[in-house]
Amino acid sequence: MISKIFKIQTSVLLIILSLFSIAISSCEDKATSQTDPQSESNMVEKTKTYQDANRPQFHFSPPANWMNDPNGMVYYEGEYHLFYQYYPDSTVWGPMHWGHAVSPDMVNWEHLPIALYPDKLGYIFSGSAVVDWKNTSGFGKDGQPPLIAMFTHHEPEGEKTDAKDFQYQSIAYSNDKGRTWTKYEGNPVIPNTNNIRDFRDPKVMWDETHNQWLMVLAAKDRLQFWGSADLKNWEHLSDWGNQYGNRKGVWECPEIFPMQIEGTEETKWVVLLSINPGSFNGGSGTQYFVGDFDGKNFTIDSKFGKDIQNGKGVWIDYGRDNYAGVSWSDVPKEDGRRLFMGWMSNWDYAQIVPTKKWRSAMTLPRSLSLHNTEKGYRLQSQPVKELEQLRTKKFALKAQKLSDKMVLTDKFKINAAQSELVLEIDLKTTTAQAFGIELMNDKGETYKVGYDVKTHRFFSDRRGAGDLSFSEKFAKEIHYSTTHTLKDKLKIHLFIDAASAEMFGDNGAIIMTDIFFPTEDFNKMAIYATDGTVTLLKGEVHNLNTIWN
Repeated sequence: MISKIFKIQTSVLLIILSLFSIAISSCEDKATSQTDPQSESNMVEKTKTYQDANRPQFHFSPPANWMNDPNGMVYYEGEYHLFYQYYPDSTVWGPMHWGHAVSPDMVNWEHLPIALYPDKLGYIFSGSAVVDWKNTSGFGKDGQPPLIAMFTHHEPEGEKTDAKDFQYQSIAYSNDKGRTWTKYEGNPVIPNTNNIRDFRDPKVMWDETHNQWLMVLAAKDRLQFWGSADLKNWEHLSDWGNQYGNRKGVWECPEIFPMQIEGTEETKWVVLLSINPGSFNGGSGTQYFVGDFDGKNFTIDSKFGKDIQNGKGVWIDYGRDNYAGVSWSDVPKEDGRRLFMGWMSNWDYAQIVPTKKWRSAMTLPRSLSLHNTEKGYRLQSQPVKELEQLRTKKFALKAQKLSDKMVLTDKFKINAAQSELVLEIDLKTTTAQAFGIELMNDKGETYKVGYDVKTHRFFSDRRGAGDLSFSEKFAKEIHYSTTHTLKDKLKIHLFIDAASAEMFGDNGAIIMTDIFFPTEDFNKMAIYATDGTVTLLKGEVHNLNTIWN
């Protein structure tokens, strides 16, 4: 009897499980219904995966496999969301998904399951996310605003033909703080009716000045601005840019936002625009423009300067490895910062760098500010203050004149491969032709970053920094910034993380981000001068914690 009851109960249970399985499989637009268990286990893998050679310890990188552009960066209820272009099945680019992580401070990250999977409309290319505070879309639930993601659907079969309409814009929404997403049944919300081959990367913001949702996207050799009242129905406002900036490559990942000029009450609009190839030092890079926006049209301000004409650009970073960066939406007004993060790689070599389990990381989060300088309106970037929580031991450097080389690791217990260094230099009494910071290891590999006093340029030199065999384009020459003349003092703020350097020069007026691949960790750090002396006013070095413990 018990056996019979057990069989009946088992049969009922199997029927229930079967119906439950059918119900789940029918939800084709739910991200959770498309979950690959193996991929999910990769995404929640813990800290042991972060011990690979050259793995960054305080930059965001996925537990495994391929990552590129940051996407959907939005702040909501105490969490900074980072979505990103992700391929869970390989360490090279493939069918794009949206990976997902959250952080309370842009420093310590929690990996979450994949947010958006490819579907019948195509791969999930780059895009953005916003909080629909007024529920203009109607997707809100229980009085709570939805998160809305807008992204490019990329139909791969169309790309293989002569067709040009295989990219179009779609949306998805979330009612559980971004943990699961439902794709809108009316997708695409912006079809590719004009047959534009490169028609992608929508960045959305609420334009409070003009009371509209404003979206910018890349359309071949120009930008397009679109407006909407509900995030579902869009009106084409204008085209811009086919005569400005560097035009040697494909335009990608644009953004527009208003910024107040430091020290004034005046507001200007800033446009970010990534390009590949064609950046200042080759390959991928991000240029920007400053002007005005009237609700439909963007116009360059004459005070931005002449560098935007004749194919020239003004760059957010003069290193080789900061691409496709955009800012977080919905940062609280009381915070007031424009917070930015980019992909720390370059399409010239991103798919062949010598890492085995993972590919690429994000830059450090940065706070942008707009200044009226001698060259015109210019952005400055500073590492966010939240990074200071990573500091452990501090080593103070006294004022002194240096000639040749001072090896800091001979004097202090500095972790050269995981550190932060701040130097203030008196240029009036410095006689050296150049000076900087040098990293070294026991194999004789070196990386140098600093300032060339003679030519008034910052530089990054990775020609001797380890494995160069994977690409002839990787370290062909020293990377120099644009000319940046200084007369009195210079501040250099440098972060070293295993296989990357981010140098913030002159309070963030010039940034240089470069990656490198030493065959063993750098364990020595020095300050050096070439052909003369350098006058150090003060300095400090911090060992930094890992974020993966």
